[in-house]
Amino acid sequence: MSILLIDDQVERRAHIELLLDFIDYELYGSTSCQDWQLVKRETAPEIVILGACGDNALLVKIINEIKQQFSEITPVLLLSEQHDKNQLPPEVAAVIVNVIELPIKHRQLLHALHLAQVYRESQSGSGSSAPMLFRSLVGHSRSITHVRKLIEKVADTDANVLILGSSGTGKEVVARNLHYYSSRRDKPFVPVNCGAIPPDLLESELFGHEKGSFTGAISARQGRFELAEGGTLFLDEIGDMPLPMQVKLLRVLQERVFERVGSNKSIKVDVRIVAATHRELETEIAEGRFREDLYYRLNVFPIEMPDLKDRGEDIPLLIRELITRMEHEQRGSVRLTPAAIAALIHYPWQGNVRELSNLMERLIIMYPYGIVDVRDLPEKFRGHYGQQSEEESSAEESSYIDLVSPEAAATRLPRNGLDLKEHLSQLEYSLIKQALDEADGVVAHAAKRLAMRRTTLVEKMRKYGLHRHEQVSGI
Repeated sequence: MSILLIDDQVERRAHIELLLDFIDYELYGSTSCQDWQLVKRETAPEIVILGACGDNALLVKIINEIKQQFSEITPVLLLSEQHDKNQLPPEVAAVIVNVIELPIKHRQLLHALHLAQVYRESQSGSGSSAPMLFRSLVGHSRSITHVRKLIEKVADTDANVLILGSSGTGKEVVARNLHYYSSRRDKPFVPVNCGAIPPDLLESELFGHEKGSFTGAISARQGRFELAEGGTLFLDEIGDMPLPMQVKLLRVLQERVFERVGSNKSIKVDVRIVAATHRELETEIAEGRFREDLYYRLNVFPIEMPDLKDRGEDIPLLIRELITRMEHEQRGSVRLTPAAIAALIHYPWQGNVRELSNLMERLIIMYPYGIVDVRDLPEKFRGHYGQQSEEESSAEESSYIDLVSPEAAATRLPRNGLDLKEHLSQLEYSLIKQALDEADGVVAHAAKRLAMRRTTLVEKMRKYGLHRHEQVSGI
């Protein structure tokens, strides 16, 4: 985000400039209230910070000129010592998204900049169309890349797919990807949780029933197979299906016909079957709880989802995508510091992606539009990253000198060490992707952001499989 700083106090401008450089925001320009229009660049600033600018009349004049010269939605951050937002005209006060208390502190400035960014995105309509969440799987780890390749190979076939993996790893995400990238994408995707439906109702749920076929059947009803005609039927937790129902499902898979409960009329069906389970089906077969013939019918093309603890390098991207989804749903927003993200990378995640999603929702409720540091995380997520003393925590924000010191910016080495080459590669990928996103996929602009030659960036994009004007993420 590029920031235009307008303030008549030269020393404070220098102070804020160094703070912005430390937290890696681009300085569009730094100028006095009289000379700000002399700052000329090809593009407009994305945020304006206004400091000492005379009386309210001059402030109103400057803000109106900013709106006219740049954009009606350019957010303004106001330094509280100089002006009272409540004394300004409503149309001017509307673009002032936050008042920064003096003296300026690191976390407060980050919070204000985040609010300005969210305001700009909401006003520009960048969130007006639903993002492609759950269309592709977030991450660039080896295991998730392998899953994406398997999806690409089998999506546009009619082969039955069996998705394996622990609870919360995103098995339904894979199923929806398989449907979305198949020729059946314009037809229904119908999910059924076989473990959540009582055994005596499961047959009716899958195959439907006729009126009067059992107590409570007051009218005829289509089952999930009929509802999914031409599309995809996702049988989640297939390992929990009772043996009698396994026999009936096997017949449908073999003959592509079924009968509603209480009817002798056969109904033909054209449905692609995708099943999923967290159970070890081979163990279930050995113990007589799952039919071997059904297992081989379903297991034509297996896809195994990795546990989140085994793909820690994907966690920053997952966090970003989860926040984007919640922002789009207007449920709030939050940002995490590098230390907080590092702590989450090393958390074991027994609940997998579902647990991470729940945590992000909790943080948005607890710290709406705030900055979450490691010490703000619930205790169990902090690990050894949250063991710093209160004195260290206080010193982190006590003065500007502490904020910009090398010690404050140092990165902690994980207790168990790390693969430095892989870590640097992941960091490079993340920064290149961020630059491309911020440049709307324009390679030349992204290369400028990264201070590298365009041809060098193209080579690195090819190395990481990144493409221009392509959204690489999604859950």
